[in-house]
Amino acid sequence: MKRELGIARCGLACCLCSENSHCGGCDSGDCTGYNTCENRICSINRGIEHCYECNRKCQKGLLKKIKPTGFNLFIKKYGEKELLDCLERNERNGVVYHRQGFNGDYDDFQDVEKLVEFIKTGKR
Repeated sequence: MKRELGIARCGLACCLCSENSHCGGCDSGDCTGYNTCENRICSINRGIEHCYECNRKCQKGLLKKIKPTGFNLFIKKYGEKELLDCLERNERNGVVYHRQGFNGDYDDFQDVEKLVEFIKTGKR
C-alpha cells in the first residue's frame, strides 16, 4: 500500500491502485483522467478536495459504482485516516482491491452499508 497517495477525489483508493504504478493521484497530472474525470472537475468547481465533503446525493462519474460510493460514506462516518487504516489492515489480511482489471473484493456488493461494514471489519 502506498499510503501517501491516499484517497482520490472520487473516493477510490489511489493508495491501493495497481493499474498505474507511475500515477501520483488526481491532481498530479499523471492520472489518465486528469482532464476528463467528472468527479475531479466537479470537486474543483465546488472548491472541495474530495466528493465526501459534498452533501449532495451524487451519481456523477465514478460515483455510479459502489466502491467509491462506499468509501465516501465510510469517510463521512469514520474519517479518512480510519479508512486508510482499515484498507491497510484488510490488504494485509488478503482482501484484494484489484483482481483482473478494476474489480476486486470491494466491488462484490449490492448494498453500500454492507460494503461499509466489510471495510470496517474485513469480514463478510
